[in-house]
Amino acid sequence: MVLAVVYLRVSTNAQATDGYGLAAQLADCTRYATAQGMEIYAVRRDEGVSGAKPAHERPGLTDALSLLADADALVTARLDRLARALTTQEAILAEVWNTEAAMHTADAGEWKQDDPDDPMRTAMRQMAGIFAQLDRAMVIKRMKDGRSAKARAGGKASGSYPYGWNKQGPVPAEQDVLARVQGWRLDGLSWPEVATRLNADSLLNRSGTLWTSANIAKIMG
Repeated sequence: MVLAVVYLRVSTNAQATDGYGLAAQLADCTRYATAQGMEIYAVRRDEGVSGAKPAHERPGLTDALSLLADADALVTARLDRLARALTTQEAILAEVWNTEAAMHTADAGEWKQDDPDDPMRTAMRQMAGIFAQLDRAMVIKRMKDGRSAKARAGGKASGSYPYGWNKQGPVPAEQDVLARVQGWRLDGLSWPEVATRLNADSLLNRSGTLWTSANIAKIMG
């Protein structure tokens, strides 16, 4: 039996760039592992973490890599969940392969190490990394262009920050709420059950009122 460590990542609380949240990633990875005859050894995740950051700045990924000492493969939903920068992608893949583990993504299968007799293998992998990097850069550019257009029109350059964030960056208390909600949803709780738990723990929403299933679902995208 091949033991697999599943790694999940979202860069914002609602995965604002493409809506591909933790629950959807886990479902895809689970289906893939089952189809490949793998047993999921552990699941690790990073929430609100940029894919441009190296492994040592991502607690979830660092832990996932360490678990490869006892497992056979690292599985992610897509290669861009591993990294959104080519140099970061290649460095992380090297770490995976140095443990003698295999690298798999649910959408493309196994990503094998470089082979001098098959240069296209390296080229295709690196092209995937380049397009992931380009996509991230284009998202950032669109956001900047939108703010600039609002400013030129005399409006506010930016709207309200998504739950979990403010001008300075992550808001610890709100990030804690997001982490709890993601965990409960992965455990199968419904939105009404999630809202009930938040309210029972006196974790009010940003407006200082009780959570409802509608508003918690909205901020989670």
